[in-house]
Amino acid sequence: MAPRANWKGFLRLSLVTCPVALYPATSESEKISFNQLNRATGHRIKYVKVDADTGDEVPNEDIVKGYELDKGQYIEVSKEELEEIALESTRTIEIDEFVDRSDIDPRYLIRPYYLRPDGKVGHDAFAVIRDTIREMDKVAVGRVVLTNREHIIAMEPLGKGLMGTLLRYPYEVRDPKEYFDEIQDVKVTKDMLDLARHIVDQKSGSFEPDKFEDHYETALIDLINQKRAGKPITPMERPASTNVVDLMEALRRSVGKEAAPAKAAKPAKKPKKASAGQKEMLMSIEGKKAAKEATAKRPAAGARRKSA
Repeated sequence: MAPRANWKGFLRLSLVTCPVALYPATSESEKISFNQLNRATGHRIKYVKVDADTGDEVPNEDIVKGYELDKGQYIEVSKEELEEIALESTRTIEIDEFVDRSDIDPRYLIRPYYLRPDGKVGHDAFAVIRDTIREMDKVAVGRVVLTNREHIIAMEPLGKGLMGTLLRYPYEVRDPKEYFDEIQDVKVTKDMLDLARHIVDQKSGSFEPDKFEDHYETALIDLINQKRAGKPITPMERPASTNVVDLMEALRRSVGKEAAPAKAAKPAKKPKKASAGQKEMLMSIEGKKAAKEATAKRPAAGARRKSA
């Protein structure tokens, strides 16, 4: 089932308008998440909103927004007042301009969304906008209001739909000079560059996301499974930190290290499969893809989740 739309409204290019819906293109729900517990009782920690001075709990209907002018002095802003200044981008993504993809600095990228027609009408207008962007090989830039703030959104064709990427404003991007000015100017020799290029050539390939495993997520699953089984936790060995004294020697050794696997011509390693214990644990975690696959392959386990 597709996730619920984060935003619904209209996409407009001059006088061409169509109803659209905006969906998150990424998800964090597949990752292991933890609750905070009281060590003494094992009960979950509950967060409540309290008055900073009286300590009394405040119900949601009595909470208003406020901007702090001076210490302890606030200007209150009501929900109704915020609605009165609602921008057109609250309901409409107006395409302001078209730019080359290379013009957008990667530092301005925030997160991707999927944009598609909303309902059975407007597919023709959507197709005109989408195919025009594709034909011109451009990125359409507009504005949209999400979570009560106006964002810049860059839209480009993706299959039958559009991918919209939220962009930062210039004031949100820090000046690199604050971080890079103290980096020393070093003259790198040609021999060092040649060796480094050789390492790059040996490690070059195509980006395939499926080749990458989330090792930390796997380690978390192993940790929880071991605790469920009552096994002792053995700390993982950490690589010893070494101080590089001879950079040229380190580069030469690196070239040899990277060349060794190529000579052996071993087949590429397949992604690590989850163990039976991992599958049992994954089945109890809502939203796990591995749980769905495991459920389809064998009967669901009736074991209840034990406390870690």
